[in-house]
Amino acid sequence: MAARGGNQLRGMMDEGQVRRKGRFSFFIEIYSELAKVTWPDRQTAGRLTLLVIGIAVVMGVFLGIIWDTVLTTAVERLLLDR
Repeated sequence: MAARGGNQLRGMMDEGQVRRKGRFSFFIEIYSELAKVTWPDRQTAGRLTLLVIGIAVVMGVFLGIIWDTVLTTAVERLLLDR
């Protein structure tokens, strides 16, 4: 790229990346991509939300109670000699 006399970014743009035309074309492209998405119905979205919340609660209990207790005990036995 340096041999051609251009800067590196210009060379990358010339090698196949498309330049945007206009200020709002990015947002127009976002809207067109979102229009292609198949969104779940309300019942499915609700079930999946409850599933995510349930997994977060289980992991919170695991990390907060069990894992913290195990690590505290291990550190006390190994480092503090209690």
